[in-house]
Amino acid sequence: MSDPGPRGSAREKDPPDTKTMSPAAQAQGICLRLLTTRPRSRAELADALRRRGVPEAVGEPVLDRLSEVGLVNDAAFAESQVHSGHSHRGLSRWALSTELRRRGVPDEIVSEAVEAVQPEDEEQRARELVRRKLRTSAARDTSILARRLAGMLARKGYSEGLALRVVRDELGPGNWSTEAEPCPD
Repeated sequence: MSDPGPRGSAREKDPPDTKTMSPAAQAQGICLRLLTTRPRSRAELADALRRRGVPEAVGEPVLDRLSEVGLVNDAAFAESQVHSGHSHRGLSRWALSTELRRRGVPDEIVSEAVEAVQPEDEEQRARELVRRKLRTSAARDTSILARRLAGMLARKGYSEGLALRVVRDELGPGNWSTEAEPCPD
């Protein structure tokens, strides 16, 4: 009689043969593998299934079941992405909306999730970003510094008006003008 080996042996960890699995089980496996790396919207999962050749008639019931058990929830996904994007990456409301729409989140869910970031919160976050950049910036010419700071805020989706106001306030009233300076020849 041979020893079956300790629990968790390599044989037990082998993935099941996908050729013998039903199409629904294959679709579920694809979705679950994708969800283990990061949260995803329903549209992202549907796109992944389509790219792997899973028919919509097979994929939709799988996505419905994953939604029923709470593994796919666009509202929770959007809320999490808004919180993370605003708090950690410093993205503006506009940039957050754009990113969620790109990921296939429905407009009404996007609007509701982005409403959590108030205009005051957005301005405060812009100020924090500028202050942090000011502490680490080597540039001492205020016109160069102002352009860099405004550019940083623009790349994060902040409006031009907000970016210019925040930069002007943070650099101090006499340190920066909005007039264009002549370019050196």
